[in-house]
Amino acid sequence: MNETSVEESEQNVLNASSGPTQLPRRSFLKLGAVGAAAVAVGTTGSLVVPELRRKGLLSANGVFEASSQALAALVYLEVFPTSPLILHPFTDEFVKPKAASPVPYSMWSNDWAYKPGPGPGQQNSYGVTNDASDPNQHQRWKGYDSETDPPIVYQIKAEVDTHSFTTSAVLPIDSNGRPVKSFDEFRNVYPAGKERQLPASTIYGFNSGRGASFPGPMINAEYGKPVIVRFENHLDENVKQLDTQDFGSPDRSLLIHLHNGHTAPESDGNPHWAMTKGPKWHGFKTKDWVDQLYLNWPAGGDDTEKQSFFWFHDHRMDHTGSNVYKGMVGLYPIYDPKDGLDMGDERQGYRLPGVRTDNADRSFDVQYDVPIVLYDCRLDDGVTMHHDIHDAEGDFAKAGNPRTHPEWWGKTFYKHFPNHGFVGDIFTVNGTAYPVMEVERRKYRFRFLDASVSRIYELKLMSSTTPPQSAKDLAYTGDELQGQYRIPNGQQCMQFLQIATDGGLIPEPILRDSFELWPAKRREFIIDFSKYQDGNYTSINDEIYLTNVMKMRTGRMWDNSSRFFPDPAYKVPMLKFVITGDPNHDPVDNSLVPTKLRDLPAIDPHWQDYMANRTIFEVERGALGGETEWLINGQQFDPFTVATGLRNPARKTPLAKQKMGSFNLWEIRNGGGGWVHPFHLHMEEHRTMFRNGKPQPPATSGHPDDVSKEDLAALDPGESTIIWRGFRDFVGPYVAHCHNLAHEDHAMMFGWEITP
Repeated sequence: MNETSVEESEQNVLNASSGPTQLPRRSFLKLGAVGAAAVAVGTTGSLVVPELRRKGLLSANGVFEASSQALAALVYLEVFPTSPLILHPFTDEFVKPKAASPVPYSMWSNDWAYKPGPGPGQQNSYGVTNDASDPNQHQRWKGYDSETDPPIVYQIKAEVDTHSFTTSAVLPIDSNGRPVKSFDEFRNVYPAGKERQLPASTIYGFNSGRGASFPGPMINAEYGKPVIVRFENHLDENVKQLDTQDFGSPDRSLLIHLHNGHTAPESDGNPHWAMTKGPKWHGFKTKDWVDQLYLNWPAGGDDTEKQSFFWFHDHRMDHTGSNVYKGMVGLYPIYDPKDGLDMGDERQGYRLPGVRTDNADRSFDVQYDVPIVLYDCRLDDGVTMHHDIHDAEGDFAKAGNPRTHPEWWGKTFYKHFPNHGFVGDIFTVNGTAYPVMEVERRKYRFRFLDASVSRIYELKLMSSTTPPQSAKDLAYTGDELQGQYRIPNGQQCMQFLQIATDGGLIPEPILRDSFELWPAKRREFIIDFSKYQDGNYTSINDEIYLTNVMKMRTGRMWDNSSRFFPDPAYKVPMLKFVITGDPNHDPVDNSLVPTKLRDLPAIDPHWQDYMANRTIFEVERGALGGETEWLINGQQFDPFTVATGLRNPARKTPLAKQKMGSFNLWEIRNGGGGWVHPFHLHMEEHRTMFRNGKPQPPATSGHPDDVSKEDLAALDPGESTIIWRGFRDFVGPYVAHCHNLAHEDHAMMFGWEITP
């Protein structure tokens, strides 16, 4: 496409539209068929009416007869750019986040005007109010132990900053892999074939003293040592005067959720609470702060309920996906010092890999214990049209959409509600595209997190006799360019020893050739870099690739994986491990391969008595599309109500309300349609009792985590699970939702409550 045709295309869209209509989802949800048609007409003007008339849908009910995808295409443009090709992958160093430093006690106890504390008005910036039902107070200040030390306090600021995914030169290409022209922030045009350096992307990032970063800070926590994190919203300050583009929450509000901490509602960071308490808004606005209290004790005080790896991320209603994609991601490994079982010291307890260093500020670092955050993105090509139903809201209005944005070339591109979810074509690890990690010939502990909006990964450890080749040079085009690189002759060379899921350490390790990682799920593994799976020892300078073998061209579901129609040619290297060290001496390794880890919590022996009266939720696709794309039990999320279950075998439709200290069976169904749903339930982990009517365990081959505790139910198309849940220690409102964040942001969420 030449420069003139780009400008003509942009002008044609502008001429055909009276401009985007500002329409928050809460208003959209109240519209009937006629109203929805009117919105479509008002949003895209003369583009819509002829199309509806041509299809015979220009009537009150006809809108509903159009497919969701077709209707959505009339309201916004579902077109995505092809990111510039990173020319020199596996040259940037892998970055392991350092442990954040707490605020010194002397500072927050003496210098802060508003001090953390247990009293009324001390939980957030709104202080004491006249509303007795909303005291802005921590529900509990202590756990089961009578600790006397004050909590460890962290101060984390959300700020506007920049992030670079690579230092490599790039080559701008189109969807056919051909070189194309590119642009800069001044809209200058560079000819096709010109190699470029990427500009830094604007992020909404977390800053704990060393500048905002992606991923954000890592808090190394321990059971028995409470933590307060004061999250402050500084997104209005933008001291670097950065262009914030056209995604992220339009009013720059935020709401931070510790996924899946066992916390009271006021510290959970969920919109069912935020809309009725505290800010009484979608999230905390700019200049607001909130003290999230993480007591770091297990549900019910039961040691078997302990977990091992949380993360915190934005949960702002309707814009969680865009805020997470824009950078609001932080890490929260949690260790168990009791009897030294899992405290980051490989000389005691479970003897898991880790060499701990305690710091003077009460933080600590653990060598050989490494978080791996996976995230995919797209970069703007400068010629893709930006068009979204939110174009006129808040900050977005400054973008003047619909139009192209050559000035954003090379920066992150996001589409708020793509019909299939949002997947990128550049894969990153800890915020860097295709990094290199040097490892010693010993065992490591890796904590994996999928922080992508929609993408699922399947990972293998592979060696290759030839370097990675670009997908374009292998004659791939279109969506096959996703991931940018392949190792055509890659072969599995090592295995993973799984030790934990999103619910913490599992009873016995599982040896895995590969594993799937769904959005928001965590899995932990030991990798032994001293030898290959065939028994041969590794050598210095050997290279091993962490490789994605799941092709997923849209957010709907995978195209190919080991479970479903494997594609032997799809081997995308994401991280290169290089063996380093002294060839004449093995490194010190005091860790052991565990045979037994943490037992699972006991379950009521009469749990089957709950079957007939279980609470049932079915996730499904809405008929209207767009902002009501995804529903639960036929209803969009309403933050002011508690959801009602479907009719159960006892012929009841119970409210999603549970007494504190109770347990119950919930059933989560995937309504079908060829979609996968990673369904997340806040507050306590669950146990899978049935999948597709079959008792678990033994777990089905596709979902081995069913043998463990989980906070996320992975649902293949048409699947259902019946799960056992506890509701302990706190009262108040929580949510459950799909963690394909494009689904969550478009109504696939419900509110539930714990009552006294």
